[in-house]
Amino acid sequence: MSIQNFRELADEFGTPLYVYDGDELAGGLRELRAKLHPALEVFFSLKSNPNISVFALLRANGARAEVSSLVELRTALTAGASPEDVIFLGPGKSDRELEACIAAGIYAIVAESVDEVGRIDRLAAEHAVRQRVLLRVNPATTPGGSRLTMGGKPRQFGIDEAVVLTLRDLPTEHPHVDIAGVHVYLGTRILDADTVVANTKYVLDLAERVARETGIPLDAVDIGGGLGVAYFDGEHDLDLDALAAGLNPVLAEFVENHPGTRLMLESGRFLTAKSGTYVMGVRYVKESMGERFAVTDGGTHHHMAAVGIGSFVKRNFPVALLDRAADGPVGPWHLSGPLCTPNDTIAKNAALPPLRVGDLIGVLRSGAYGPTASPGLFLGHGFPAEVLVHHGTPHLVRSRDTPEDLLRPQHLHDFSDHDERLRAEL
Repeated sequence: MSIQNFRELADEFGTPLYVYDGDELAGGLRELRAKLHPALEVFFSLKSNPNISVFALLRANGARAEVSSLVELRTALTAGASPEDVIFLGPGKSDRELEACIAAGIYAIVAESVDEVGRIDRLAAEHAVRQRVLLRVNPATTPGGSRLTMGGKPRQFGIDEAVVLTLRDLPTEHPHVDIAGVHVYLGTRILDADTVVANTKYVLDLAERVARETGIPLDAVDIGGGLGVAYFDGEHDLDLDALAAGLNPVLAEFVENHPGTRLMLESGRFLTAKSGTYVMGVRYVKESMGERFAVTDGGTHHHMAAVGIGSFVKRNFPVALLDRAADGPVGPWHLSGPLCTPNDTIAKNAALPPLRVGDLIGVLRSGAYGPTASPGLFLGHGFPAEVLVHHGTPHLVRSRDTPEDLLRPQHLHDFSDHDERLRAEL
């Protein structure tokens, strides 16, 4: 989008503001689906961006839904997802969530423990149905190459591989559960195509071993995903052509051997990150002990991911001046927000031209894990507005929180009589 676009959006909707490029969203999904084997279905991980209109656009372009809460389930279904194209994950599902999955008739619940299989069986029996389940396997080892590994160690996720391989009686012990396959998620934010290929080979081999050892059918195999996006200096985006060249033959061989198996790929960050920009307005410009600060109306309460939570080395997301051309030499700037805490710094020593009050600063590649992974209620600021620009037309897809919105769920009680009696007794 152009300088003029961002200024117009800021004038209409205010700042701070999340802006999603609908052409980037839809185009990225279409490219992924076009290049990978046609048997591989893409399930969008709503945890990365649970905005209902963001998912609606992705669903219209072929995405299925991977959800992990009751609200995400309702979001997916309200946005038009077929229950047959929804799976539900999570290590601590409530009975209410499980019952909602059963009532909706979703394709599969991913069971993360043997006890959970038993709970699903009990609830399905109460509803007089048979619920399809995929077993999440925590592998004994895991290939390297991911920024965040999700298996191969003691985890709250899944059932250890060694245990899964002994579960020969699990289907007969739970007659109201249809154990239909496996789910394995090895890691996330992977930027190397060879690593994705190696992970997929591992998962497919593991799925076949589980089927051989336990008799569990392979009606479906979820290979996880973890496709990454480059944020930092020295990183490069995943090469989709290289990924397709290595992955498609692996998938083709598996499909030939298991023609009836539904193959699933989960993707969240890869589909949404590049589409989003977090737009902040500069409120103050100052210098402190020789270093320059731009104090903005945005901050870590809206974009905790940008400060590198969970990373050993804190690095800046890409940032840019959005609404005018640079008019001076680039130099280091600290970008901080309005929160009364020294931790509210979005970027340190970011290379930017001279800044002034009223400028618009964008944190790029912010379409994933923005508001959804941030403490928006901190200091009572609330969450920002979100706008989806589709074919050049902006659509407000989330209203900005107001003080009334934040106070509405709270309940004020009058304790004055109690206080007066207490003072009288003293």
